Amino acid sequence: MDDRVDERVRQAYDERAEEYAAALGSMAAVHPSDRARVESWAAACDGLLVDAGCGPGHWTAHLAGLGHRVVGLDVVPRFVDIARRSAPDVSFRVATLEATGLGAGSAGGVLSWYSLVHHDPEAVPDALAEFRRVTADGGGLLVGAFSGAALEPFDHAVTAAWRWPTDRLAAVIDEAGFAVVDVEERADAGVRPHLAISAVRVR
Repeated sequence: MDDRVDERVRQAYDERAEEYAAALGSMAAVHPSDRARVESWAAACDGLLVDAGCGPGHWTAHLAGLGHRVVGLDVVPRFVDIARRSAPDVSFRVATLEATGLGAGSAGGVLSWYSLVHHDPEAVPDALAEFRRVTADGGGLLVGAFSGAALEPFDHAVTAAWRWPTDRLAAVIDEAGFAVVDVEERADAGVRPHLAISAVRVR
C-alpha cells in the first residue's frame, strides 16, 4: 500500500475513531448473518486468528470470548487504544496489512472484514500476499467488502473507498494463492451492497 494512502487512512480514522467506535464498534451493530458467518468460519480454522484491520476491536474481542486465540491489528493507533481499553485481556497491536509483524505460517486464519476497502485495487495484492505469508497451509481467509457492478471508488463517510464486483475480488484472492470456497452477496435496504469471500491457503 502506498505510504501516502496508508497515512491518509490512518489520519482520517484517527480523527474519528471515538465516533466510529460509538456507532459501529460493538457486536450489537453487526448484521446477524455476518456474525453467523464469521463465527462459523472461525470455528473451522485451527490455530491463531488474525483480525487484520480490527478497528475498535469488537470482532477480535468477540472471537476471543468464544475461546479462540486471536490478535487484532490496525494501522490506526487510536483504534488500538480503544480496543485495549474495551478488551484489556485481548492482544492488539499497531501494524499495517502489508507488514503484520507475524511469523510465516503462524496463523490458522486471517479475518479481513472491510479492512481492504480503502486500498486502491493495485495495492490489494500486497496485503493479500502478507495474509498468505502468515497463514499456514490450508488456513482460512475471510474477506468482507463493498459489492458493486463495477470496480470503482466512492465517497465513504470517513475516506475514499472502493466497490468490487464479486468475481473481480474473488479472482484477485485466487491469484494471491488462496482457493475461493464460498461467496456471499447481500443487498439490504438502506445500506451498501455487501460481499463476503471465504478462501483457504493453497501451496
